[in-house]
Amino acid sequence: MSAVDSVLLVAFGGPTAPAEIRPFLEIVTRGRRIPPERLEEVARHYEQMPGGRSPLNELTERQAAGARRELERRGVRVPVFVGMRNWHPFLHETLAAMTAAGHRRTAAIVLSPFRCEASWDRYLDDVAEARARVPGAPAVRFAPPWAAQPRFAAAAADRVRTALAGVPAAERADTPVVFTAHSIPTAMAAAAPYVDEFTASARAVAGRAGCARWSLAYQSRSGRPGEPWLEPDIGDAVRGLAADGVRRAVVMPLGFVCDHVEVLYDLDVEARALAVRSGLGFHRAAAVNDHPEFVAMLAELVVGVCG
Repeated sequence: MSAVDSVLLVAFGGPTAPAEIRPFLEIVTRGRRIPPERLEEVARHYEQMPGGRSPLNELTERQAAGARRELERRGVRVPVFVGMRNWHPFLHETLAAMTAAGHRRTAAIVLSPFRCEASWDRYLDDVAEARARVPGAPAVRFAPPWAAQPRFAAAAADRVRTALAGVPAAERADTPVVFTAHSIPTAMAAAAPYVDEFTASARAVAGRAGCARWSLAYQSRSGRPGEPWLEPDIGDAVRGLAADGVRRAVVMPLGFVCDHVEVLYDLDVEARALAVRSGLGFHRAAAVNDHPEFVAMLAELVVGVCG
């Protein structure tokens, strides 16, 4: 493991207190034409979370702690740092701390499963920009894309099975699973493997979980109304299942590695309320979060970078 002396998990970031919500959203939307009323609407979503905060930072730190323990179990003793694109600890702050601690070579993992310009390329660019701000910053070796990793599928499948356990036994075999990912503009999707990776990953998870009926949906669209984005929206998927006479459905946010606000509000509040109004039983599977299989995958990616 002499190839690296540290690990860097690269995540989106999120506000950790109510006063941070609007400054965070301003950073996220900088350079984009997002109407002020839409930003205020999203701010209110964050304010409805326990403590008026996003759990993303805490969950990412738990993923980092789990990866460190798993690496230690394998005889690899390196610190695991977290750097955020849009809030503290910003990537440049983390890289500065790593530099001050004497780290010179790090293995970086982008915590986004499906690749497109917004979900992958910007992360790589932001790491490069952060390194340019920190004299002597560690050299970064990125782990490869990991959506097809078996341990990711295993973690997600276990989350699906747990959600299905909440469905009456007589109905489980007929209960469909809807996998969700963040919607993106169709033009962006056409230039990336995003949909293919999402589809292949969902198929692998459904196979492991023994789901005979499953589908894809997209959520959390934030673009201009006239711009085409990936569909179906989760709301349309919920309405469609109800119209088909489906009694219950499991929704699994496969494109999100943490149960953060876009999951806790867009699914647990909005989609669930729509399901209730439509007469559809709504069962939400957790994101992978710090599932042992997922943190084991993170450790394996680090070992692979050094191999």
